[in-house]
Amino acid sequence: MKFLKFCLHFILVVLLSILTQVGGLLYLIVVLATGKIHRFKLIKQIVVFLLVYLICSLLLIPKIAPYFGREKLETTEHLQAQSLFYVLANRDYVKPKLKETLQEIARDFSKYDPNLTVVYLDANFPFFDGFPLLPHLSHNDGKKIDLALIYKDEKGRVTNEKPSRSGYGIYEAPNSGELDQTQACKEAGYWQYDFTRYVSFGNRNPELTLSNDATKQLVKLILNQKETSKLFLEPHLVQRMNLSDPKIRFHGCRAVRHDDHIHFQIN
Repeated sequence: MKFLKFCLHFILVVLLSILTQVGGLLYLIVVLATGKIHRFKLIKQIVVFLLVYLICSLLLIPKIAPYFGREKLETTEHLQAQSLFYVLANRDYVKPKLKETLQEIARDFSKYDPNLTVVYLDANFPFFDGFPLLPHLSHNDGKKIDLALIYKDEKGRVTNEKPSRSGYGIYEAPNSGELDQTQACKEAGYWQYDFTRYVSFGNRNPELTLSNDATKQLVKLILNQKETSKLFLEPHLVQRMNLSDPKIRFHGCRAVRHDDHIHFQIN
């Protein structure tokens, strides 16, 4: 029985560390601090952990992160997270320079259409360069962030709504005559290339289609930033939007497909 409890605690520590970076450590501290509780022990541990985690994530970590060279993104009229998960899971930290760049992109995008908002997905964890933000290969230094694509409704009106609940996993597949990089990568043995289809958590707006014009405008604003060093977008979307810039790179088959989001990074 004790071994099973140890295994359960170990799995939770690992899982919380993968999802939130700090959750595993906080959970371990709570378990050790409440070890002598007997009645309703598990329930009390869960309640205490949730309280400690929320206090640390919302109040303490944003104050400590700048000492590690990172800042929490702020929700504004023109910049928002796709889901509260990214905020509560501490996956919304970036270097100050990237935060500044993103705010400028959001302000400029609002001039294109005041009703549109730049929506971000995964950014980085608050502490330590090199700590992996899974399942990403490179979101580990505060210099990378993913943004959602822009969509239009069945009447052709651009909207801030997204098809995927998470922002990932609902793809804008290649049209006839466009390069199908997904097929090429999977035929080459890279089975994980469309793995993100498992983390969409449902298609909540199946009527939405990609707005090529609005997405292209967002991409151009990102590319126009002097701090931007690379931008990843699936090759068929680059082709479809007639984009040409040395900052646009192919992310490689070892990564996942990028026709559900835009990845960009700074120097």
